[in-house]
Amino acid sequence: MPIPESHRDLIDGNYNVTLATVMPDGQPQTTPVWCNREGDYVLINTMRGFQKEKNMRANPRVTLLAYDPKKPLHNIEIRGTVAELIEEGALEHLNQLTSKYMRKPDARFFGDSVSAELETVYTPVKIKIAPVRVRVEG
Repeated sequence: MPIPESHRDLIDGNYNVTLATVMPDGQPQTTPVWCNREGDYVLINTMRGFQKEKNMRANPRVTLLAYDPKKPLHNIEIRGTVAELIEEGALEHLNQLTSKYMRKPDARFFGDSVSAELETVYTPVKIKIAPVRVRVEG
């Protein structure tokens, strides 16, 4: 399902996006995430073993919500399905997101966003989400 041109700024810009996943007991779990696009797929990143990663492996149905804090009625809700969870290239993707959100072309997640020592502890996972339903306002 395509992401309307009128609301791509919310995915392509530096807006924090809320990711909702489903816990094993059926409760929703929400987390702020960084994202970007690959065509109409939305890409996010997390770490292996984090709750949202476990939730998406168990249940690939997710929802993303993005809005402009200066114009909250300009928003997009993307209900989708996780198409891929991959570790290959995930660190490079995470560095792209870090550069985008920190507005520094050479920013690196480990070292600029979090402590460099954490690179030996955490393994990034790149998540590709296929939109199934897109709702926009504003």
